[in-house]
Amino acid sequence: MVAHSLRGEVFGPAQQRHGATFLVDATFRRPELDPDGIVVDIGLATAQLAEALADLNHRDLDDHPEFAGVNTTTEFLARAIADRLADRIGAGKLGGNAGGLTGLTVTLHESHVAWASYERDL
Repeated sequence: MVAHSLRGEVFGPAQQRHGATFLVDATFRRPELDPDGIVVDIGLATAQLAEALADLNHRDLDDHPEFAGVNTTTEFLARAIADRLADRIGAGKLGGNAGGLTGLTVTLHESHVAWASYERDL
């Protein structure tokens, strides 16, 4: 759950400060299963996603220092979260076998008819 406003005529009424509630999905890719027969440790992935979101939840993103002067569109936020998860993967926080991950997609669902994803290589 966040609050924010967006700059630019393309955003219409969303230029005014408003709230947004997102359901966040992270999808991890690898070409082969790891020695345990999994793509990633789901428990570690869940915990790291929660940490990546911790300073965003119940915040006004217009006041968040990391996003100063940026339009925090759904797509932008998906990329920011993907980058945060990629950093955690690189730091070994998703386990030793997570080094075999080759890609990551973060999807922010605003509703059942509106969502955006950002996909990146690792």
